[in-house]
Amino acid sequence: MQIKIEGLTKKFGTMAALDNLNLELEDISSLAVIGPSGGGKTTLLRILAGLEIPDAGTVIMNGKAIDFSSEQSLMAHRRRIAMVFQAYNLFPHLTAFDNITLPLIKTRGVSHEEAKSRAETLLRQLGLAEHMNHSPTQLSGGQKQRVAIARALSLQPEILLFDEPTSALDPEITAEILDVINALRNEGRNIILVTHEIGFARHACSHVAFVSEGQVATHGESETLYTDSDSDEFRRFISRIIGWKV
Repeated sequence: MQIKIEGLTKKFGTMAALDNLNLELEDISSLAVIGPSGGGKTTLLRILAGLEIPDAGTVIMNGKAIDFSSEQSLMAHRRRIAMVFQAYNLFPHLTAFDNITLPLIKTRGVSHEEAKSRAETLLRQLGLAEHMNHSPTQLSGGQKQRVAIARALSLQPEILLFDEPTSALDPEITAEILDVINALRNEGRNIILVTHEIGFARHACSHVAFVSEGQVATHGESETLYTDSDSDEFRRFISRIIGWKV
């Protein structure tokens, strides 16, 4: 996966959520975006998803620039990606099975037979075969997250985005979601996720970017960034979260 971002700026009123943000990454398999609350990481993810339009700047993903000036171009970009939302965004009146098949049929023009095949295959792969006819109210938080992941995968995206995939999940379920994401990485999936959990970011993705005050303060490989980064701001952030000495 290749990402090149130059001068990305997004304001909400007088507040700059992103302030001339720059990031260039070549040939990475997965990226975790971490940082303090209000630092800009979720805004960045929504722009990458084509759900927010920046005030300035350019974004190139896998060699293709996102054209934010055209709704038609944005729709084409959105078809390249799929996003798993923090709140799952499942239809509460539909079963897990129908939450996957309905978007395929209605928005992608997939046949009923193909949609059924994709849904059954993915639900089995994610350990949800016994729950495919259950509604979201009958599912645990971890099960709802896996349905949301299955729905995203059914779209066969080029890049998979996650917004706080373990928010409000207990440690055991968090470990299950980590296993799912690592399995997706092993399949060669391109993944970008935002998380507030430092340990999860380190183990879920090959690369980590630290976003604070609307800019990328530092980034690097997960195996080395936590110990070798020369960013004082990042080191202070880590020390506050997990008690490491600065």
